[in-house]
Amino acid sequence: MFDKLIEILKANPRKIVFTEGPDARILDAAAKLKAGGFLTPILVGNVDEVKAAAEKGGFDIEGLEIIDPLTYDKMDEMVDTMVALRKGKQSAEECAALLKKGNYFGTMLVKMGVADALLGGATYSTADTVRPALQIVKTKPGAHLVSSSIILQKEGADLLCMADPAINVSYEDKKDKDGNVTLSAAQQLAEVAIETARTAKIFGIEPKVAMLSFSTKGSGKGATVPLSQEATRIAKEMAPDLALDGEMQFDAAVSPVVGQLKFPGSTVAGYANTFIFPCLEAGNIGYKIAQRLGGYAAYGPILQGLNAPINDLSRGCNADEVYKMAIITAALA
Repeated sequence: MFDKLIEILKANPRKIVFTEGPDARILDAAAKLKAGGFLTPILVGNVDEVKAAAEKGGFDIEGLEIIDPLTYDKMDEMVDTMVALRKGKQSAEECAALLKKGNYFGTMLVKMGVADALLGGATYSTADTVRPALQIVKTKPGAHLVSSSIILQKEGADLLCMADPAINVSYEDKKDKDGNVTLSAAQQLAEVAIETARTAKIFGIEPKVAMLSFSTKGSGKGATVPLSQEATRIAKEMAPDLALDGEMQFDAAVSPVVGQLKFPGSTVAGYANTFIFPCLEAGNIGYKIAQRLGGYAAYGPILQGLNAPINDLSRGCNADEVYKMAIITAALA
């Protein structure tokens, strides 16, 4: 998987900004990326502090760009741009204060074209990575929400993709001030399914999308079953050429015998490689079971629906995970 992504980056040079420059894990990954020569890291932080941390850890970052928000020569332009983007929701003083923080500053570097992608979250929470992205980079045309997916990899097995394990806790109808539904829960889940299929394709997966549930073809009732059923119908209308089916249980999704017994005639049942969970709770538990008991390496969460690639690290990540997530993130640009 990574050989393919590196080839993409060699053909399309990219710059990625790391919001936590002094962090040893970030510096380790940045040094490795520098040595590889296929991706250019930008480090956010105090120059002296970043260089001292690199020297202490023995990381060669010589020649890499380090940008300190407190001394950035285009800060006035950056503040003006953010004020315009926020459309009166935040004053110039409030924007200036936020842009002193690495997460907001790094996101604005992407917005202004200084970097092509961003990777953060080694010390920031997921919310602190996603919030600036939503406020500054925003969702891409046609997207109504941001979601996430996980790529699962194991030697000797095909790649798998799962969503949404990190962003959308549940799906509920969105309404206007008069109580009219502007975006249904099922429309949101259908959009997540289609975005996840697009992500899967980037990694060389030919998506066969299973809309997961504790029910297969109406065998169960209540809870999220109607949500999965309606989302399946909508997704098929939105992307008629996509191999997608549901609702189905996980065993029906992955076992050809069970799949054709419970869902006869489906081209997805038994052969699914892209899995859409009906809520974050199920998705998060599901991918971690695959990771811890199934022996899969899990890469992500990969954020979907944004205007630029911005991804979130786990605060418990190691340098190798930072390195690999940087490759994934930049390849999405």
